[in-house]
Amino acid sequence: QVQLVESGGGLVQAGGSLRLSCVASGRIVSVNVMGWYCQAPGKQRELVATILADGTTNYVDSVKGRFTISRDNVKNTVYLQMNSLKPEDTAVYYCNAVVVSRDPILQKLYWGRGTQVTVSS
Repeated sequence: QVQLVESGGGLVQAGGSLRLSCVASGRIVSVNVMGWYCQAPGKQRELVATILADGTTNYVDSVKGRFTISRDNVKNTVYLQMNSLKPEDTAVYYCNAVVVSRDPILQKLYWGRGTQVTVSS
């Protein structure tokens, strides 16, 4: 009914930048909170940043000042601009979104399949 697809991951040297995108598509009425999470090998998935429909943002302390989350409500897209990347940022990055869909009307949390970010030292 609703799909989230991430893009923009890749291999970058320490200090470099990447921009991740995540597009929500399907029978969408509205998209509420959207977020980015990361999961490094052998670790649990953890929060990176979230953004509400009104643009209010929240970041985990380790990325404050380096990462910026933003969204385009017309395109149902969330972005993560990642600057000053560090080797410890290496992980699979997942987006999620709370989406109200139609036929039937349903509010549900959806996840994308993830995109790999690798930062070399």
